[in-house]
Amino acid sequence: MSGGPDRAGAGPRRRQRYGASPDGLGQHVIGTEAAEVRAAVRESGADHPPYVGSPSRRPRRPPVAVRDPEAVELRGPVFGAGDVGPLDHDLTVHHRGEPLGERITVSGRIVDRRGRPVAGQLTEIWQANAAGRYAHRLDRHRAPLDPHFTGFGRCLTDADGRYSFTTIKPGAYPWQHHENAWRPAHIHFSLFGTAFTQRLITQMYFPGDPLLDYDPILLSVPDEAARSRLVAAYDPRLSVPDWSLGYRWDIVLGGPSATAFEEGER
Repeated sequence: MSGGPDRAGAGPRRRQRYGASPDGLGQHVIGTEAAEVRAAVRESGADHPPYVGSPSRRPRRPPVAVRDPEAVELRGPVFGAGDVGPLDHDLTVHHRGEPLGERITVSGRIVDRRGRPVAGQLTEIWQANAAGRYAHRLDRHRAPLDPHFTGFGRCLTDADGRYSFTTIKPGAYPWQHHENAWRPAHIHFSLFGTAFTQRLITQMYFPGDPLLDYDPILLSVPDEAARSRLVAAYDPRLSVPDWSLGYRWDIVLGGPSATAFEEGER
């Protein structure tokens, strides 16, 4: 999910129609399972197990052990302040034409558990276009690609821990988790610490989306307050007149008000 389109059926279609569940699961089954898990977590006080999805989406091979953590960094991409361009935060200006969809500005602060700003934080985002399709070769959703939108951006936080992106509001899309399953509009966020082994990934959602109550990934966060912290707030102060609507979304690294990440705290 973190490296591209978060759908499993992105290869050749093996089902009668896009969106059909490989496991025969219906929304009522998913909702019941989520409610049971939340109740069990509340009763036991234990940590919630990580989201694994339906059986067809679960890893079939064990994790690969990395014996030398430095080897991960040597073989991966290298970012630095000099490599982040002045327009990398604006996903709407990298092509000759204007992207289709609703232009938005997403901004907020990244702070630690004590509320102190995290300055110089490399922050990346990726997302689907306004029609709900990723610019990725494995995405087979029958929605149009936008030749003027690739859906990837990055920036460094300032001294106050603030980031800002200009982009297009992504659309919902079917993802084959269960029958008639649709993912709500969301933007993937990636944060790097002082090393690539400290990477954290999460998702930001939009207020008022009716699909939020049906999304197994969001519902895998058992605490209602924690789920609400994954939903951005409309903020007219961040809107750019005659240009974009503003959304505010803060990220807290650790503590009782921490933002939920896909792999938990590191």
